[in-house]
Amino acid sequence: MTGEVGRVALPQHTVDSRLVVVARAQRAEDYDAVLAVLIDAGIRSVELTLTTPGTFDRLPHLLAQYGAVADLGIGTVTSAIDLARAADAGASYLVTPITSPAFVAQATDAGVPIVPGGLTPTELYASWSAGASAVKIFPAGQVGPGYLKDLRGPFPDLVAVPSGGVDLDGASAWLAAGALAVSVGGPLLGDAFAGGDLVALRDRAQAFVEVCAR
Repeated sequence: MTGEVGRVALPQHTVDSRLVVVARAQRAEDYDAVLAVLIDAGIRSVELTLTTPGTFDRLPHLLAQYGAVADLGIGTVTSAIDLARAADAGASYLVTPITSPAFVAQATDAGVPIVPGGLTPTELYASWSAGASAVKIFPAGQVGPGYLKDLRGPFPDLVAVPSGGVDLDGASAWLAAGALAVSVGGPLLGDAFAGGDLVALRDRAQAFVEVCAR
């Protein structure tokens, strides 16, 4: 299956670390302190979401600071305009919560990896067969790691990244089930974007890094 379509590979930091942290902040200025802790703790892939105002404006600064050691992707991409803007801004990869072969084609033409979301076999296969770099099983908490094993029956080559409700135990279980990586938000970030304890954030991040290490 993988030889049938053009497919842009996910960046190496993401593949090697097997962990993507979804950073959904209230303001783009809040990224700085949290990302500093995450990168220091060993996180090597962060998805910055477009639900955070100012993400596009902040991306060049963050890429200059961390781009050499970590992949910085743009997530919650829901329009062709935002997809083009994210690609032009230098995002390491793109994540969309929806199934859109048109988005996959647009990202592939731009040479940027894309991970579209989906839950049903039809949705996930539509993205994968269109040339997605991987597919995001979302919301993963509604199905569990056994779902990926079931999908591997008809789709043995499917490259999947579960997202939504993945905690520390879930990360281990999804990776054992064959996920390329896990996408983690609240269970790792906690209240970090609301003034929470950054020492505790570092501890949580290090725990996830350890669980996801090959």
